[in-house]
Amino acid sequence: MPDIIIIGGGPAGLSAAITARQRNKTADVITNDRTQSGLYKAREVANYPGLPGISGRELSDKLTDHAERAGAGFIHGQANVIVPAGGVINVGVGADILSAKSVILATGIVQASAFPGEERFLGRGVSYCATCDGMLFRGKRVCVVCHRHDAVEEADYLASIGCEVVRTEAKDVRINGEAHVESVTADGEVILCEGVFILRRTIAPDLLLPGLETENNHIRAGRSGETNISGVFAAGDCTGTPYQIAKAVGEGQVAVLSAVEYIDNMERN
Repeated sequence: MPDIIIIGGGPAGLSAAITARQRNKTADVITNDRTQSGLYKAREVANYPGLPGISGRELSDKLTDHAERAGAGFIHGQANVIVPAGGVINVGVGADILSAKSVILATGIVQASAFPGEERFLGRGVSYCATCDGMLFRGKRVCVVCHRHDAVEEADYLASIGCEVVRTEAKDVRINGEAHVESVTADGEVILCEGVFILRRTIAPDLLLPGLETENNHIRAGRSGETNISGVFAAGDCTGTPYQIAKAVGEGQVAVLSAVEYIDNMERN
């Protein structure tokens, strides 16, 4: 089990990983394909101190190489749920559940908004993790909203454990019901179901970690990167403007130093 799981492989997350290793803490970075990021595609980064005119691809490569050389681990995939429990924090990634003593959210800007009914029925039929929640729907009809490259594999897993699966790639989705999910309206088609698994490339932080405080779609974090959830810290664009690489790198370092202090205090007690 690593000391720290860092969700996000951009400047904030990589900065956090580098500093974690310098403080003798193990760290795993969960990241999607960085070649699809805005930074990687940037032709020129004009205002990063000391590296005038560097391309986004070159800067991304340098940060990643530094973190790898420092000894950070990399897990390629998408975090789909965070569950603090019993002094550790569990993170769902695809079909796996990982655990750490602390988590740093460095997810960048999450552009995907929740579907109508999604937040209302979270925990009452809405899920983001087939491995975590699939057995709750065994023998039941579920709808899988496929907006992610591995969504078909997740749908096949649900079918393999006895769920009746209906897949959709609809963009216009509404989740309906009274006390629990009863149906999904997908591009105008009503799909009767008792559960819906929403598999998208990005998940809003407060849906990833229910109870996390946000404001104007950003995570509420203090000057030390602390959130309202014990052991969970945040850094970078997900905490708000300005959306600048130098700011993200600095916040990543601050957040991980707070995580290190949190872990050390926990181990002393």
